Amino acid sequence: MPKAGRAFPFLIAVALAAFALAGGAQEQSPNQRLLAAGRAGDAAAVTRALAEGAVPDARNRLGETVLVISLKGDRPEIARQMITAGSDVNLAALNGVTPLMAAAHGGHTDIVRLLLAKGADINAVDRLQKNAMTYAAGQGRAEIVVLLLKAGMDPNAVYAHQLTALMWAAGYGQSETVKALLDAGARADLKDDRGKTALDIAREGNFPDTVKLLQAALRS
Repeated sequence: MPKAGRAFPFLIAVALAAFALAGGAQEQSPNQRLLAAGRAGDAAAVTRALAEGAVPDARNRLGETVLVISLKGDRPEIARQMITAGSDVNLAALNGVTPLMAAAHGGHTDIVRLLLAKGADINAVDRLQKNAMTYAAGQGRAEIVVLLLKAGMDPNAVYAHQLTALMWAAGYGQSETVKALLDAGARADLKDDRGKTALDIAREGNFPDTVKLLQAALRS
């Protein structure tokens, strides 16, 4: 027990020590720094965090890796950086969205090509029962649709509610994508669980150019 005359300096020392400990506890880990750098789009900070021992597949509270975060944030250069660092190309977020789905939705063709080369699963589905093909078709990413078809996707695969990629593209008036799917053998006569074809869906959306393409396909 300190003497009374020394109590005040002693208390100051204790307070300073507690402050230092609190500061240390608040210091971010390499994984936290990596995730923060990914959110900020700071490639240099990503490099530093990895060099300090951050795990490439560190995940935030949504289960997203920096690879997924960067693709959702339209930062393909960081996505490429994380793939090179060894990030798992099939590690999905809690909602089931994989890097391939995020890249397909965002139209990052070169990253899709790289992910496929690294073994990305083209058949994975998220909690909405959508996959990379349905995201690409709905967003009109014709070049990515072609890449997925070349990777083995069936142009007539049926997804939730009996929807095909052709129906997804038609529903958003994505004529270029509709043409790419038709050229790959997509059937225009298939119906969803409401009994509607891609042509019916395009008509409902008032997409005349898409309607013409599908009418021609049904006549041929």
